[in-house]
Amino acid sequence: MVTFEFIMHQKTKEIQKRYEGFLQTNCLWKNNAVYNLNYFKIEAYDTKIDIDINDKLRLGKYIERFVSYQLQKQKSIKILSENIQIQKNKITLGELDFLILNDTKPVHLEVIYKFYLFDASVGNDEISHFIGPNRKDSLTKKLDKLKEKQLPLLYSSSCRKYLESINLKSENIEQQVYFKAQLFLPFLNRNIELKQLNSDAITGFYINIKQLLNFNNCKFYIPIKKDWLLVPHQNVNWLTFNNFKETINEFLNRQFSPLCWLKKENGEIEKFFLVWW
Repeated sequence: MVTFEFIMHQKTKEIQKRYEGFLQTNCLWKNNAVYNLNYFKIEAYDTKIDIDINDKLRLGKYIERFVSYQLQKQKSIKILSENIQIQKNKITLGELDFLILNDTKPVHLEVIYKFYLFDASVGNDEISHFIGPNRKDSLTKKLDKLKEKQLPLLYSSSCRKYLESINLKSENIEQQVYFKAQLFLPFLNRNIELKQLNSDAITGFYINIKQLLNFNNCKFYIPIKKDWLLVPHQNVNWLTFNNFKETINEFLNRQFSPLCWLKKENGEIEKFFLVWW
C-alpha cells in the first residue's frame, strides 16, 4: 500500500530535482547586453530546498516559488512583497513579481524562465531568431512586453497607491530582470555562435519528424512539462525508437512540440525538442 509519507517523499524528491535543474539553467544574457535591461545576479545559493510547492501551479508560477526561496536565503536581501496585483477600477492591469530590498536598495524584480529555439528564417538578428517551440511566442515579443508593459507598470498611478502603502516611491526603485532560459539550436547547424545572448544557455538541439531517423538506434524519454527543468539522467523509463514514434504522434497532431531526452548507444544523454513544424 502506498502511504502518505511515501507520496510526500516522492514529491519532495521531484521538487528538489526541479530546483537543481533551475539552478543549473544559465542566465539569458549578462549585465545589460539586451535592450539595456539590468540583469539581476544572485552569486550564492543553497542547493537544497525544503518547501512544499503546489504541483498545480503553471510552470512560470512554480519557478517563482524557487526564486522566492532563493531570495529568502540571501542575507543581503529582504522580500517586501511578491506577486503584487495592480488594479484599476477592479480590473487587473498587471503584476509585479517581486519588490525587494537588496542591501537596502529597493528593487522591482521581474522573473522569466523560457525555452527558445533558433530559427534563422525568423527576423533579421540574433534575438529575433529565437522563437517558442510551438512558434506562438518569441524572445522579441517577450522583451517588448517587458519594456512596454511589465516594467512601466511600476510608474502607473495605480501602482503609486500601492507603493505609498509600503512607504516606497517608484523613482527610488531600481528595476532588474532575472531571465533564465534554455536555448536549442537546429540539429543541422549546431555551431551557431551567439554574440548578444549567453552561449552557456544553449541546452540542446531540435529536429523535425523526418530528422528523427538519424536517431533510430537511440532510446527516448518524454518528461512532463515541469520536468523540462531537469538535468537529464539515466533513471527513467526509456522508450525504444518505435515506441517513441507511436507516442509522439499524439503531440505532433495537436501541433505541440515536446521537449524530449535522447540516450545514445554510448550512454550519452541529450535534451532536444521534436517540433511539429
